[in-house]
Amino acid sequence: MTDTQSWDAGDLARRLAENAEAVCWHYLSAGRRHGNYWLVGDVHNTPGRSLYVRLHGGPDGRGRAGKWTDGATGQHGDLLDIIRENLGLLNFCDAADEARRFLCLPQSEPRSTPDRRDIVPLSSGTADAARRLWAMSRPIAGTLAETWLRHRDLTHLPDLSSLRLHPNCYYRADADSPTQTWPALIAAVTDLDGRVTGIHRTWLARDGKGKAPVAMPRRAMGDLLGNAVRFGAVSDVQAVGEGIETVLSLHEIMPDLPLAACLSSAHLAAMTFPSALRRLYVLRDDDPAGDHAVTALQARTQEAGIECLVLSPRLADFNDDLRYLGRGAMRAILHPQLAPQDVARFLHPVTH
Repeated sequence: MTDTQSWDAGDLARRLAENAEAVCWHYLSAGRRHGNYWLVGDVHNTPGRSLYVRLHGGPDGRGRAGKWTDGATGQHGDLLDIIRENLGLLNFCDAADEARRFLCLPQSEPRSTPDRRDIVPLSSGTADAARRLWAMSRPIAGTLAETWLRHRDLTHLPDLSSLRLHPNCYYRADADSPTQTWPALIAAVTDLDGRVTGIHRTWLARDGKGKAPVAMPRRAMGDLLGNAVRFGAVSDVQAVGEGIETVLSLHEIMPDLPLAACLSSAHLAAMTFPSALRRLYVLRDDDPAGDHAVTALQARTQEAGIECLVLSPRLADFNDDLRYLGRGAMRAILHPQLAPQDVARFLHPVTH
């Protein structure tokens, strides 16, 4: 292993260890948490209790988060080893790529000198880079971002302070591809204290009525794990889902309900719970990854003493329900799935 690989392995192992429980939920979902350990049968996610992963370091500094041992085989290692063994990856580069994917840490790309100050290169995936891009973006009112959202039948827009537009955001399909610029909807990913830790970009067509014609029109950067794109102040009740437009579809029907978009099923399963949270609504996506996220959240909320209710759309997702069935139908779909007290609290009559 080269010195660069050694440093990269250590850095990735440290980042994985900081999110040890989320890693276990994703790769060792057949196991369960017991105190400070995650217990499962083996690295291949077999049910059982032979393999144990330390989730947090000890208060006296002894024991490191992310370290694991299989009592039956004597195997041991860190969470990067778990990923490699779990997926059957043969070399370090593949395991590192998978770890970066899970942590939303894209490969670094060469910087280019922008010709204009309002063009930001797609450079590193760090939180600092995300904050710079966020600072250089503008509110969505009167922009192509507003056009895009209205094209998805999303009209409750004045209070969406977590969304902005960058008119000329760099896009590169990969390190060997030429740089393009497209307008982009920029969403701020924040922690529970409201600090921007990352951003999500949706590159848009020149008229704002669709996504840009590029290979990957949606990408995230920064520190996403446990964080989310948030709409509304955190309270005792919250609804969470994967996609921004899906979550905002509920905002159309229940504008006072706090919402969060976690951007992927893995990050939805690993979301951080606000301390005041007592009831969590999970917007279910109709696919195996979405089902896994729901199962993981149900187990975690039960352990935390939080009521967890699943909201299921009639069509593929709630934005499809909004666009093709209408607001009245969405209210009818949601009404029986809500706790009775939340019907009166959040399911207000449509006023527009």
